[in-house]
Amino acid sequence: MLPAILQDEVSSMLSKFSGSEQHIKKLMPLSGGSINNAFMIETAEGKYFLKYNRASAYPGMFEQEARGLKLLHDAGEVRVPELIGFDEAAEYTYLVLEYLESAGREQNFWENFGRKLALLHRHTNDYFGLDHDNYIGSLKQYNNRHESWLQFFIEERLMVQMEMAGRSGLLSSSMRQAFERMFESLNSIFPNEPPALIHGDLWSGNFMVDEKGQACIIDPAVYYACREMDIGMSRLFSVFGTDFYQAYNEVYPMEAGWHERTEICNLYPLMVHVNLFGAGYLASVQSILSRF
Repeated sequence: MLPAILQDEVSSMLSKFSGSEQHIKKLMPLSGGSINNAFMIETAEGKYFLKYNRASAYPGMFEQEARGLKLLHDAGEVRVPELIGFDEAAEYTYLVLEYLESAGREQNFWENFGRKLALLHRHTNDYFGLDHDNYIGSLKQYNNRHESWLQFFIEERLMVQMEMAGRSGLLSSSMRQAFERMFESLNSIFPNEPPALIHGDLWSGNFMVDEKGQACIIDPAVYYACREMDIGMSRLFSVFGTDFYQAYNEVYPMEAGWHERTEICNLYPLMVHVNLFGAGYLASVQSILSRF
């Protein structure tokens, strides 16, 4: 059940957003999220998506998610849910978005999704990182700016996760040494490309099909990065449709060897999973390190 104070605060937010008084007529809990509580809320004006948590649980999470959604929305390439607002009420913090009805995938779903992601990755910046930190899942994601992708990837992505795993006893000295050996070889692996605006956590659970049958991306962990980070994540747990990658490469071709490089990119989300869910993901990390 949604806490009463949140019902009042959300009704007030929706009233300000729409310009007319709104009252919640229907609440429906939604499944799928492992971090926050989620609801579909319905008023006389329509449906909205709400998620909330205790403000002390993940400080700044919804503000940072809202900023990421705005970055992606302003790029204008791949649809994201419209941001209604975010705020705190008593001990709670919450985020309200438009509620998207789903339909069957359009005929050229994967091709169109691939083209749109390629266009998103054309949006660039003069540094790798972001002007604020955010979250990937429930872990803080540090986005300190770097001019070098390799320096950013090692210091802000892999080493942060290695230190976390080391503190909890999950990273052995031999695996740490394997990481360090790989670091020495990375200069000749990644292409020299400008920073790309990426979703940052692009797996099958973080896109949905909207009412037109088109892709809509959700739950971003955005920053400016090597664009192959998104491509790698899309192949980590369940490969997107083959036509997705072909269409992507027609719009923004990746340099030869991208299949192998995305395995290195995936060391980051795999280490995130090690730190979130335990040692079961270490075998995949070890397998990649042994090949490079």
